[in-house]
Amino acid sequence: MQPDGTIDGTKDEDSTYAVFNLIPVGLRVVAIQGVQTKLYLAMNNEGFLYTSEQFTSECKFKESVFENYYVTYSSMAYRQQASGRAWYLGLNKEGGIMKGNHVKKNKAAAHFIPKPLKVAMYREPSLHDLTELSRSGSGTPTKSRSASALLNGGGKSPSNNDLS
Repeated sequence: MQPDGTIDGTKDEDSTYAVFNLIPVGLRVVAIQGVQTKLYLAMNNEGFLYTSEQFTSECKFKESVFENYYVTYSSMAYRQQASGRAWYLGLNKEGGIMKGNHVKKNKAAAHFIPKPLKVAMYREPSLHDLTELSRSGSGTPTKSRSASALLNGGGKSPSNNDLS
């Protein structure tokens, strides 16, 4: 996606104009935005791709992942009137964009392989990792006496004798 809004393919993997944000806007629905240009990819009612400064309903694409890790993107707004077949994003062998109603989901023109540049991995916190500030005011975190002590307001945790 070029700064002037032109859309085409490239063989240059390091091109800054070939980097996109996939923004989730629904269940398996994404908006595709150029990182460099901040323009959204959209498909009009004739199947032509264009860029838009504003997010519209034509900017929504259904993301489908196949077992070979290829991903296809189909328009959420438009499809074939008679058959109901989806219109897909596609690039021909020369990197030119294809009209959405001419692209079939099982053809190479519609297959994309996302290359994650940044993956944020988060670990769920565990009760064993809970810390509390020491009461001495030193500001250094210390391990809690027990998870149940924290959950019970910091008091003494019940022993087996207390439960009978």
